[in-house]
Amino acid sequence: MVYFVGAGSGAVDLITVRGQRLLHEADVVIGAGSLVIPQLLREALADCWLFISVKMTLEEVLEVIEQAEKEGSVIVRLHTGDPCLYGAIREQMDQLDALHIPYEYVPGVSSFCAAAAALNAEYTLPDVSQTVIITRMAGRTPVPEKEEIAKLAAHQATMVIFLSTGLLEGLQERLMVGGYAPDTPAAIVYKASWPDEKVFRCTVSTLAQTAKENNITKTALILVGNFLGSEYERSKLYDPSFTTEFREATR
Repeated sequence: MVYFVGAGSGAVDLITVRGQRLLHEADVVIGAGSLVIPQLLREALADCWLFISVKMTLEEVLEVIEQAEKEGSVIVRLHTGDPCLYGAIREQMDQLDALHIPYEYVPGVSSFCAAAAALNAEYTLPDVSQTVIITRMAGRTPVPEKEEIAKLAAHQATMVIFLSTGLLEGLQERLMVGGYAPDTPAAIVYKASWPDEKVFRCTVSTLAQTAKENNITKTALILVGNFLGSEYERSKLYDPSFTTEFREATR
């Protein structure tokens, strides 16, 4: 049996209870390497075979899985955050289907959730933004043309931008071309929930400068939008003048 497990955003105790149990039961762990906190890998290393996937091709990963499956092993494919985001798990699952190897997907805490926690922020504020766009800049790996950053920025929604810390000059330019004002609040969250987490608040027009001044070149999320500002409307959910399914308005 193969378990695709989200390791969480970084902090060792942000893996799910189910994920941690499977990690301890595993005979073989194929982990993502430097982006999985070392303590989790050390826990696995105590009584199982450990492979670091950052040095492996898809074919090599599948070879390990196929051999371990033949031996009746419990296999954990340990991904960073939640593997539904930039985890390249679809191609692995399709190959396992073709090989008739059973698997289960165990979700994890994504770094975009940990980044909001680091900022004490809520992505969906009433009358500010009710939409979160999770995306990335085109680099060596392209993105669909219809999802170019400027086109997404035109929505003026909350944006969480992965895998783009080394492309900040181009990113801030495309964000402003798309419609964000230069002074729109932004933030850089480095290694959200890790022991060495760092948070830098800035604006869209100062993203590149902020990263340069603080030597941030990778492993960071970029957050953009007025959800980082101070103005918003109170939620109707707890408004005493608003009737819900569970209570009547009191004024």
